[in-house]
Amino acid sequence: MAGIKKKLNIVVLMGGPSAEHEVSLNTGRMISQALDKKKYNVKPVAITKEGNWLLLKEGVKLLVENNRSLSINDSVLARHGVSAIDEIKSKKSADVVFLALHGTYGEDGAIQGLLELAGIPYTGSGILASALGMDKSMAKKILKREKIPTPNYFIFTKNNHVSLKKVKFPCVVKPVAQGSSVGVTIVRGPGQLKKAIKNALTYGQRVMVEDFIEGREITATVIGNKKPKALPLIEIKPKLSSFYNYESKYADGGSEHICPAQIPPPVTKRIQELALRAHVTLGCRGVTRTDFILHGSQPYALEINTLPGMTSVSLVPQSAATAGIKFPELLDKLIELALEK
Repeated sequence: MAGIKKKLNIVVLMGGPSAEHEVSLNTGRMISQALDKKKYNVKPVAITKEGNWLLLKEGVKLLVENNRSLSINDSVLARHGVSAIDEIKSKKSADVVFLALHGTYGEDGAIQGLLELAGIPYTGSGILASALGMDKSMAKKILKREKIPTPNYFIFTKNNHVSLKKVKFPCVVKPVAQGSSVGVTIVRGPGQLKKAIKNALTYGQRVMVEDFIEGREITATVIGNKKPKALPLIEIKPKLSSFYNYESKYADGGSEHICPAQIPPPVTKRIQELALRAHVTLGCRGVTRTDFILHGSQPYALEINTLPGMTSVSLVPQSAATAGIKFPELLDKLIELALEK
């Protein structure tokens, strides 16, 4: 690995209080197993749903494969994040923190702020880009300002409901600050709308009601800091649902992924250019994945993921593999980017 000679201490941070807790543990397990042990001292650290930080004694192999719950039998680093970061810093046990977190606390700029204060390098985007990417409303405002096509939308809150008469059907109802399609519903008519909004509000205080656009689901991976590059596109064909929902994403055989996507070269180039613009405009680092709907030859950006999943069925590793980048090499690259000034 160019520019890095000593064996680095890598803390793989996973878990957390979000609705994507189990997905994060799976991502952390995959990363911990794939990191080259000749290059790295790998230290898996998991955050319980209650906020305890655990240094896993036996690693993460049994964590997901045997469905073992996080428990106090693991070594407790701290009862909350600030103390845990202090512990990691004081013992100089992390040259880089590899973020395998998803959703609230891990993908919204919170953990990035703690690590910035501690001066510990970490993978992925910084505080502002992470917060913007997690907030679908703010991200879409920026995309629209940059003339990146994205579906129109309204924002509903518990105390401020936009008139339902303004909503066009079908529409997509989703929490503003969740990932992995948690809380997402496609609503075909007005009779379903209030129930879908109520469900989405269980995941946060704001809900996005977005125009539904019929088309092909395409995702674009971008990797890099100062000179990012787009990787091959993937077309997603869900098998268990009408769209790429939580079950389709993480169940074995839940969806078919076609990489590279079988779309005309000019359209491929256009989508990759839009994904690069989204990555750069939001100030992202490391790797991002921007999801699109392709309606005819017109792509619409749906959202940008600043900490995309790295499980066995995740899209970024598949896109990288098509580009000739093996999973351990992809992890090497993300660590290099974390250390890049």
